[in-house]
Amino acid sequence: MEHISFGTDGWRATLDTFTDERVRIVGQAVADYLREEGYTDPVFVGYDARETSPGFAESLAEVVAGNGFDVLMPERDCPTPLVAYAIADRGLSGALMVTASHNPPEYNGVKFIPSDGAPALPEVTDAVAAYLAEPDLLPESERGTIERVDVVSPHADHALELVGDDLSGQTIVYDAMHGSGRGVTDALLESAGADVVRLRCNRDAEFGGNPPEPSAENLEELSEALIDLGADLGVANDGDADRLAIATPKRGVLDENLFFAAVYDYLLESDAGPAIRTVSTTFLIDRIAEAHGEEVFETAVGFKWVADAMREHDALMGGEESGGFTVRGHVREKDGVLMALLAATAAAEEDFDARLDRIEDEYGEIVADKISIDCPDGEKARVIDELDDELPETVAGRDIAKVVTLDGFKLLLDDGSWLLVRPSGTEPKMRVYAEAGSEDAVSALLEAGRELVEPLV
Repeated sequence: MEHISFGTDGWRATLDTFTDERVRIVGQAVADYLREEGYTDPVFVGYDARETSPGFAESLAEVVAGNGFDVLMPERDCPTPLVAYAIADRGLSGALMVTASHNPPEYNGVKFIPSDGAPALPEVTDAVAAYLAEPDLLPESERGTIERVDVVSPHADHALELVGDDLSGQTIVYDAMHGSGRGVTDALLESAGADVVRLRCNRDAEFGGNPPEPSAENLEELSEALIDLGADLGVANDGDADRLAIATPKRGVLDENLFFAAVYDYLLESDAGPAIRTVSTTFLIDRIAEAHGEEVFETAVGFKWVADAMREHDALMGGEESGGFTVRGHVREKDGVLMALLAATAAAEEDFDARLDRIEDEYGEIVADKISIDCPDGEKARVIDELDDELPETVAGRDIAKVVTLDGFKLLLDDGSWLLVRPSGTEPKMRVYAEAGSEDAVSALLEAGRELVEPLV
């Protein structure tokens, strides 16, 4: 239906397009899909801290209940991963989550999470989209119930059982960025014994005037507080707390590639299993895996692909350089709440800076970065098609050893560095990623990528 499209992670749009009428149409589509697939168990409807989210969630609940499904809702706005866990924990038919994640406050969005708690694959979202239609509600007597339930405690109990609960003596600075992680991630860390210092842990539907994106430029206060207080670790979540960033005393806000490497290294000390990473994520994971006799499986960008590969390969950990991670034994959805506890637990055993110093000494230093180039959504496929004919034989003075076409074009160079060009799944942009052994080399690769893409846009 016009204006409604499911991208990498559901449907997101600005509020002039993301209207209550269209949200209700999505609710009807999900109800029809579930009914046709034979689901009869309750459906969860969650929402984030945006001003418009509670109202949209109530509309979805009304439509889904109006189609005969019992509906569960949280007691307040809540992180997306808690909704995903509730599906698996309660044996639900699935869930609708109202969130625009890290986007600015003028956006909102909705995603459908299937009965396994993992992100919906395209065949599911395509099937849901085929049912888009105006709501058709049952008579009042045949409608389902709507009930508010606690989703925080069950998730916390599971996280503590899976990861551990011994953070005594640790001081952690937590930044909720005014989002739904407030009172959840900090409470989990505190329940494990940590002394938690809170930043931006009040609800602000405008997110303090900045998008709730846990990037280094948005987390300067976290890095400063970490040093000023002599804390052990800094942790931040995005708006719906499915992603995280951490800060260390030596490195400040940590590159998510390094976070992935450090946590996978930590997990391999007591467990075994492959890792799943996207094409845009560091080869440092491969080096660590190889040293432990493990494999790494590469996927396209998008956590749905990571989750699917984790199921297929019984992976120990899966993640992507944008800050989304999960581990074996948990739902296959990125979880910035659980990962905050895991990060703190790893840091309590060996602080991140010391661990990363050791990893870089053993496996070599890796630097990664990315840039974005404006490109209308309707032009992305053309740009990729034309880029196929424009690929050079060398990039930044290095020969291309191999071209990977899993998601856009990833050019593997003869010195182990790489350049990736792919269309964004969430914004009207082309993404250019690079990884090499130094900042200068990465800068040269990114500039070469820009010179490849800009003439085609």
